[in-house]
Amino acid sequence: MRALILAGGSGTRFWPLSRRARPKQLLALDGERSLLQETAARLAPLAAPADLWVCTTRELGDAVRRQLPEVPSAQVLEEPVGRNTAPAIAWSVASMPAAARQGVVAVFPSDHRVADPAAFRDVLARAVAVVERDDRVMTLGVKPYRVEPGFGHLELGEPLPGDPELRRVARFVEKPPPETAERFFHAGNHLWNAGMFVFRGATLLELLARHQPELAAGVAEIAAAPGRAGELYPRLPAISIDYALMEKLDGLGTLPLDCGWNDLGSWEALAEGLPPDAAGNAARGDVVALDAEGNLLLADAGTVAVLGVRDLVVVRTADAVLVLPKERSQEVRRIVAELAARGRDDLL
Repeated sequence: MRALILAGGSGTRFWPLSRRARPKQLLALDGERSLLQETAARLAPLAAPADLWVCTTRELGDAVRRQLPEVPSAQVLEEPVGRNTAPAIAWSVASMPAAARQGVVAVFPSDHRVADPAAFRDVLARAVAVVERDDRVMTLGVKPYRVEPGFGHLELGEPLPGDPELRRVARFVEKPPPETAERFFHAGNHLWNAGMFVFRGATLLELLARHQPELAAGVAEIAAAPGRAGELYPRLPAISIDYALMEKLDGLGTLPLDCGWNDLGSWEALAEGLPPDAAGNAARGDVVALDAEGNLLLADAGTVAVLGVRDLVVVRTADAVLVLPKERSQEVRRIVAELAARGRDDLL
């Protein structure tokens, strides 16, 4: 198996710890290794370092190489400009040697947490076996463990041969209203869309040529003249792989993934995975909490001290402090946008 790790995100919801030059995937948020390093590590032994490709940005290429020195440098691919996941995946697959494209390629985000890597690898290996046998495009859907309107969902269709849990994806459902998400959860016929896909590389490019001819032609042009990537890549349609292809496939298959997955999409999501103290506070760094309950407290520099507060996020770095209610963690992007509007590039 070849693995493609997508590592070009900016991680704005983890400001002030996450910055343009050091986004979320390069941070060690809940352990000693960065999220990117953890992503690469849990793929072994299914994909050795020589079988890893990483798609990132030109600004982050050197940092990715420093974090993953065992991955061949040429396999750290630097997008000239971000154009969403469909161009990133298509261009990365087209950049692989022809022999690699003929085999199985699996795609993963670089910034997710997996509490049970062995369970993750078991399902991944089964998905690879389906692709090898049937040349089917697969997605790994996460088995929901709560009502979650913030995630896209996969509606399960009929069973497919080859694995007792293999199902056809009947349709993609974008982030549903809370009442719909609750109905999905209790009905048990939906999985969360985690953005993990498995396919033969050559098959993916053929399907893109059929469903997204403009994108496929642009990628082929870049592959024929890689020196013109800086000129040609920005012309590619900016579209996600879900919209571009996956939602159009009648035969898309899925397996349920139950491995302690968390997309780490906000400070609140990070707090869920850190061990709490007796008062329910999750903390990292030099922290003092008195008469405080249910807070996320993180000191990247200096000390964070709180008294008599509950359900807050308090993050301190060397040059910034963030304080907000945990339930509004998704709104950190508003602060980043305001700083950009004020010209505060020093804080971005």
